[in-house]
Amino acid sequence: MIRHCVFIRFKPGFGAGERAAIYRDLAGLRAKLPGMGKLVAGPNVSPEGLGQGFDDGLSIDFDTAATRDAYLVDPDHQLIGARLVAAAEGGITGILVFDFEL
Repeated sequence: MIRHCVFIRFKPGFGAGERAAIYRDLAGLRAKLPGMGKLVAGPNVSPEGLGQGFDDGLSIDFDTAATRDAYLVDPDHQLIGARLVAAAEGGITGILVFDFEL
């Protein structure tokens, strides 16, 4: 199993409703991508102060690396990902992706 984690520094003023719409659209990909698990997303609530400005994040579990790879190249994912990049402060530099095996 692969846990796909994405951490985002959103542009100032990019509201909770707009964030939720992106997360909802990503979660909707489960209907067409077998092996994609539930998307969990939300703001950073860590009291440690080590978030380095990444104020929001999401994670998705995939059954296999191949399932994750199919998600990455899916045209709908790429469109939603482009919206996420546009919403991130600094574009792609405002996003950190980290995958690990469970």
